[in-house]
Amino acid sequence: MNYPNGKKVYTNHHVTNKQPQDQFSNRGMTLEKDIDETNRYYLNRGRCVVHKKPTPVQIVKVDYPKRSAAVIKEAYFKQASTTDYNGLYKGKYLDFEAKETRNKGSFPLSNFHAHQIEHMEHVVKHEGICFVIIRFQAYNESYMFPAVKLFPYWHRQFKDGRKSIPYDVIKSEGAIIPSGYPALVDYLSVIDQLFF
Repeated sequence: MNYPNGKKVYTNHHVTNKQPQDQFSNRGMTLEKDIDETNRYYLNRGRCVVHKKPTPVQIVKVDYPKRSAAVIKEAYFKQASTTDYNGLYKGKYLDFEAKETRNKGSFPLSNFHAHQIEHMEHVVKHEGICFVIIRFQAYNESYMFPAVKLFPYWHRQFKDGRKSIPYDVIKSEGAIIPSGYPALVDYLSVIDQLFF
């Protein structure tokens, strides 16, 4: 069992010589869950209103094996989704995407779709706050990378440029996001530094 502070509790009181692991070391692909938890915390504290956008799906076929249960057998995406999250903070519109990678040296641009970049460009054009949260699992680090810094890398890849953004670039041009409890991905503290 793990308590919210990340400390492991052994119910059999067996003591080992093994060193306790860092509280964020075994997260796996959990960035969106961590952001959802952080957003609930922010909302409960009245700091901002940010929600995950639902993916638009058209249900085509449903089976009803029993009266109280329905099983979706066939469904299709109605349209291409844009970014993962949007909302309001200090009177400004927020729009951002959350991505994770197991790569150590770079973040592959193939994680994005053209319609997502186009959407982010529209948000920036209308003076919204737009960014990507990128988590490098190997380092247990999450970075805020402003969309305006992402765009040149995205467009350059189609002109014989790199198809990824080097880790060192994200580290130097982005900003590391503090992690802790209860704000697992405290992105508002970075927004305050970069945009206000």
